Amino acid sequence: MTVFDRIYEVVKSIPKGKVATYGQVAMLAGNPRWARVVGYALHCNPEPGVIPCHRVVNREGKVSPAFAFGGENIQRELLTQEGIVFEDDGTIDLLKYGM
Repeated sequence: MTVFDRIYEVVKSIPKGKVATYGQVAMLAGNPRWARVVGYALHCNPEPGVIPCHRVVNREGKVSPAFAFGGENIQRELLTQEGIVFEDDGTIDLLKYGM
């Protein structure tokens, strides 16, 4: 299993209505230093409908301005559709919505 495959398996395990940070995904995939690798893997997501990369946010609970499948507005819209509520400053409460 490649590093990307491990990352994709972790991302697939994030439940609907929850998010994980790049660092959390990296740690669960086997190396807490892979946060940037997680970002690259998600940018190359081979199965956008299957691998829910929109559920991965930064450590501050913010969506990615470089979301690969339509930009941050699309990521925010997808998360809102899953019941995630954004704070006034555009962040997600990781204590409430984190996995």
